[in-house]
Amino acid sequence: MVFKLSLLKTKLLFYFIFFVHLHTYSQSNAIVSGFLYDQNNQPLSNGSLHFEHNGNYSIAVTDSLGFYSISLSFDAYQISISHNEYRTQNLVRDIVKNTVLNFYLTSKSEELNEVIIATDTKRVFLDSNPNTIVFKPKGLKSVPSIMGTTDVLKFLQLTPGVQNSGDANGYFYVRGSDPGHNLTLYSNTPVYGTAHLLGVFPFFNANHIQKVQFDKTNSNPENGGRLSSAVRIETNEKIPEGLSVSGVAGILASQLTLAVPLSKKVGFYVSGRKTYIDEIITPLFDSKKNADNSDVKDLTYSFSDLNYTLIANPNVKSQFVFDAFWSGDKLSIKDDDLSLNAKLYWDNLSVSSSWKYKFSSSVKMKNTVYLSRYGNDLSLNQATAQIKGGSTIQDFGFLNSFQYAIANIPFESGFQYATYTVQPQKIEVFNLSLDTDVNKSKVSKSQNASLFTSAKPRFSKSLFAEIGLRLNYYLSNDKKAKYFHFEPRLQINYVPDADKSIYVSYTKQHQYLNLITTSSVGIPTDFWVSSAEGIPDQSSNEFSMGGKYRVFSKYIINSSIYYRTMNNLLEYPFGITQFNEISSFKEDIKTGSGQAYGLEWMFQKEIGKFKGWISYTLSWSTRKFDEINNGETYFAKYDRRHNLAIVATYALNSKWDFGVTQMMSSGNRFTIPTSWYFINNNPVKEYGAYNNAQLPTYVRTDFSVNYFFLKNSKKESTLNFSVFNAFNVQNPIYVVLNVAIDKEKQKIEVKPERKQLYSILPSISWRFKF
Repeated sequence: MVFKLSLLKTKLLFYFIFFVHLHTYSQSNAIVSGFLYDQNNQPLSNGSLHFEHNGNYSIAVTDSLGFYSISLSFDAYQISISHNEYRTQNLVRDIVKNTVLNFYLTSKSEELNEVIIATDTKRVFLDSNPNTIVFKPKGLKSVPSIMGTTDVLKFLQLTPGVQNSGDANGYFYVRGSDPGHNLTLYSNTPVYGTAHLLGVFPFFNANHIQKVQFDKTNSNPENGGRLSSAVRIETNEKIPEGLSVSGVAGILASQLTLAVPLSKKVGFYVSGRKTYIDEIITPLFDSKKNADNSDVKDLTYSFSDLNYTLIANPNVKSQFVFDAFWSGDKLSIKDDDLSLNAKLYWDNLSVSSSWKYKFSSSVKMKNTVYLSRYGNDLSLNQATAQIKGGSTIQDFGFLNSFQYAIANIPFESGFQYATYTVQPQKIEVFNLSLDTDVNKSKVSKSQNASLFTSAKPRFSKSLFAEIGLRLNYYLSNDKKAKYFHFEPRLQINYVPDADKSIYVSYTKQHQYLNLITTSSVGIPTDFWVSSAEGIPDQSSNEFSMGGKYRVFSKYIINSSIYYRTMNNLLEYPFGITQFNEISSFKEDIKTGSGQAYGLEWMFQKEIGKFKGWISYTLSWSTRKFDEINNGETYFAKYDRRHNLAIVATYALNSKWDFGVTQMMSSGNRFTIPTSWYFINNNPVKEYGAYNNAQLPTYVRTDFSVNYFFLKNSKKESTLNFSVFNAFNVQNPIYVVLNVAIDKEKQKIEVKPERKQLYSILPSISWRFKF
């Protein structure tokens, strides 16, 4: 306790010295700050502000909130405000004191309806830095996707630091973390199940999404509760200008979005998707019944989802937004040869209501109330035996935040409170030896209260910081788990000019809700557990540094290195359930530690008819558990030494564009026996190190072609043809060991058999808007 108080005093002294220094520095310079908006009062991130005086330039770049701040000497400046999707604005202004300047830009797309929109000037990324990526899904239509529409989560796997999960898996892995370590927010609401079956189809409807922000370090203290990255998905908060219908019609699934203005101050968007793939996918599987690498018999699958967003702007200072998202999946497998009949259903529901109020140009408030629920139910019948299982998690919370400025330093502070209700596993077994209710995990309830604040002080024209602090108080309802944690987050940025930048960052995080994975493929039998007696909270520390360099105005090079330590990681070394009435659920879960480190690199061409990037990650991820691998360190399952992605798009003319992606990465790790022998005429297998084997290198090439019958700011008619795994590369998802035993000759023959799910998958779709 004395040590903690001493540490706290040291930190408070540091902040005091820092602000005194900042005040002293500001006496000889003026701090110019403000926000950059579009014509609809929406903040613009990654906007550039150039301040020129006598041939000398000072540059500021807006952050994700549209805020900028820069220190200038007292003088007259020619100011140029630019953004890649908006018209540049120029003006002259005398800077004689600390000043707040807000700017508004007009979109370049405000053209005549029949003018074709040029594609060679549009950038793929609104913001692209070593730690952060911001993009709009509607700008990625040339990147290949199986449904002709952007797959937000799969797209992230084409960027540095995000490991490709392979076929049959909808998870993504960031900087050596586990899949449950990533925070996915849909309109400020956590989403706990983020994949359709086997990860083939896009989980989110891209037509309903305005913008996506991906932060590999989760550096914003407003986001908490995860050890790794944060994916913030923002829906459209602009009232529709007129009635419009847009969507995608394809052979696998279709989606439709309706934008309806009810008045000048109220409007809504509603989107829906539905598959009709049973008649298409099932015959494909049936045709492979006799293939050596196919285990699928009668399989039916379907999913559907619904998005709804209501926007109301009662006056220029306030905005009300209501968001709802629901998705549901059904899977059925029947095999008469095995007397097997299995059904699996899983669904997501998230609802949020937000109120934003603008007190002044520099003081804003946001309040959000949300509810998120995820659940899965399994019913399995084989012969006379029957198993029923399921899990659920529910998150109900409130978020309040204020944006303000003190001495021209932007701050954001707030409060967050959430209650969690978690049912990890409820298993019922009938007609096995006797009817059993294997309910080793009971419903657990807990709550978490957090305070957070962040500041973005500037030390000089080129040097500024992003300082954050989050305080968490977690309490289980039985009061057997109680934690109070201090999470500092710091990033120092050096930006000498518009073409170069360098950063150093540190982030500490804790996680109280943990995902337990029970399958190597994307079948959603995984479940969440909350920290309680015997199940500790997880924690991590991450250090990273890197830089960004622009070459010849249209090429960008990003590079970074990182090192992360993780404590109290959880491992569940069993399947869906372990039928053992002696042990308890908390005894089945193993705890250990891990570390991850690596190098990330990206070369990007962002302007012109030919655009794209090359992404490469060299990384290591290890784990250490006392009860696994004899307590020795071993490589994590998704430790992939090399991960390469190449993306290229080419706009031939106003009618045609083409896209290709090439992925290559080291295979997933798994454990196999190292030797077989006989003891007392019985075959025995012996294992070596944990995760001692590796699948072959994963290779996949995707193509897409778009033909535009019509495309402008208000109308579109486009035919899309895509090919998934165009060269039909055999990428196994797991390995089965077929063992032939001859007891008389004391001989064992082992033949590994690689199982794959699918090969080449073509699709055709029609995108429309009117």
